[in-house]
Amino acid sequence: MIRVVLTDIEGTTSSISFVHDVLFPYASEHLPGFVRDQHQDNLAVSEQLDAVAEASGVAREDVEGLIEVLKTWISEDRKETSLKALQGMVWEQGYQQGELKGHIYADAADYLQRWHDRGLRLFVYSSGSVKAQKLIFGFTTEGDFTPFFSGYFDTRIGGKKEAASYRNILSELGVEAATVLFLSDVEAELEAAEEAGMRTAWLVREGDLPETERFVARDFAEVDTLLQKR
Repeated sequence: MIRVVLTDIEGTTSSISFVHDVLFPYASEHLPGFVRDQHQDNLAVSEQLDAVAEASGVAREDVEGLIEVLKTWISEDRKETSLKALQGMVWEQGYQQGELKGHIYADAADYLQRWHDRGLRLFVYSSGSVKAQKLIFGFTTEGDFTPFFSGYFDTRIGGKKEAASYRNILSELGVEAATVLFLSDVEAELEAAEEAGMRTAWLVREGDLPETERFVARDFAEVDTLLQKR
C-alpha cells in the first residue's frame, strides 16, 4: 500500500513556464544587485559565494566575476547547489514583497490537500533548493500549501537521475520502498526511483502520451486512481 507520495515540482505540480519564464528571469535581474548588497554582511551569501568561487575557479574577491558566473549558470540551468541557494534568497525577497506568486496546477492543489487529509505523507524532491521549494508552495496563487508537506529534499541528497539519491531518501524516511510513490515528468528520474524500488507515476500534462508500460497520468486526478488501487 502506498503511504508516502514524493513529488517533483517543475512540470509535475507546477508549470515549466513559470520556472523558466518567471523565476529564472527574476533571479537574473535581481541576483547581481542582491549579491553586491549582501556579499560582505550576509554570512549565508558569503558562504555560497565561497562555493561558487571553488566550483568556477574565479577568485573569491572578484565579486563581479562571480556574478558573471552565476548569470551564466542561470542561462545554462546549471544544477549547482550554491546557485540554487542564492536564487532561493532572491526569490524569497520577491515572494515576501508580493512581486512573485508560485504557480500550482489546480488538480495538484486539490489532490495534495485530499491526500494529506487522507493520511498520506507528502514530500518534495526537486533540483531547486529546499528554500525555493518552500517558497513556491508557501506563496502560491491558491494559498499556502506548506502545511500539507512533511519534508523536502533537494540535490544535497543527490542527483535526481541517480538511484542512490532515492535510496538516500528512503533511508531518511525510514520506510519500505514499495510504500512510496514518486511523481515526475522526467522519465530518467522515474527510472532511477524504480531502481531504488519505489513506485512511480509519469506526469505527461501536454502532448502525445508515450508508449510505455509505466503508469502515465495527465493530472493528479488520474494519479489518484493509482493510489486508490494500491
